[in-house]
Amino acid sequence: MSFLSQITHFATDPPPSHIFELSEAGIAYSRHGETGFQPFEPGTLAVSPVHDNVVRPEAVTAAIHRIAPSSGAKKRRPAAIILPDHAARVSLLDFDSFPAAPDEQQALVRFRIKKTIPYEIDSAAIRYWAQPASSSGKLSGAKKTDVVVVTVALEVLARYEALFRGANFHPGEVTTSALAALNLYRDQSVAVIAKLAGNVLTIVALSEGRLKLFRCLEVDPESDEDVLSILLPTFAYVEDELGQPVRKLVLCGFEHVPPGLNVEITTLKSRSGSPSAFNAGLLGYLEGA
Repeated sequence: MSFLSQITHFATDPPPSHIFELSEAGIAYSRHGETGFQPFEPGTLAVSPVHDNVVRPEAVTAAIHRIAPSSGAKKRRPAAIILPDHAARVSLLDFDSFPAAPDEQQALVRFRIKKTIPYEIDSAAIRYWAQPASSSGKLSGAKKTDVVVVTVALEVLARYEALFRGANFHPGEVTTSALAALNLYRDQSVAVIAKLAGNVLTIVALSEGRLKLFRCLEVDPESDEDVLSILLPTFAYVEDELGQPVRKLVLCGFEHVPPGLNVEITTLKSRSGSPSAFNAGLLGYLEGA
């Protein structure tokens, strides 16, 4: 199952030759199979779900041109854009009955999600995906449907896209870092992925390859206590919800392992290199392509 292909495309085009992952630290990129990273000066981006993230557009544009200079051709080059986790909202909704008709699905999702996002529903780009039933759900005959919903404020999305349009790109695919990075994890056991990028901690819980929890919070990255205050309650919540303990903690972007964690601990891995907090989405995209 590919989370990327199912729930994270705001538009669908042929696979692009250029892929960009943005963060406050810089731009990770893949260009015709070559990967690299262009750092930003501090303050170039200020990532938020509720306001324009691009503080210094000229610096971002200059970095894009260094990575992929425009040839002057009139036709825009296709590109995939991977946004920082904190620029979007990923929510999980459960429905006792989920309609089959797409227009009815969308109306129901919009009704449920509008009270949970920090902007008006009419000012949001929305994509959703109904996850397949788990093996336990099939055996029990349970009909509940879990739906993953991704929302991005149109103002935020438009400003990111404008940077690439100005560099003669067509940003036909847009996703977020953690969602793209899920392509790097294939185990079916109950696990938590923790991705630390600057002061933003993204927590993802998975079971049988299905998304069970997604949280994105600001933390003090130097404080183990701050991180543990999120991880430990997450383990308890997942065990309470699923009836089985978390078997594995998968880390990305951590300089050291927080102490006092009584689970198997590993790091996110990729066939294309060792993922960092600022290119895990890029490498996950490549893994799933």
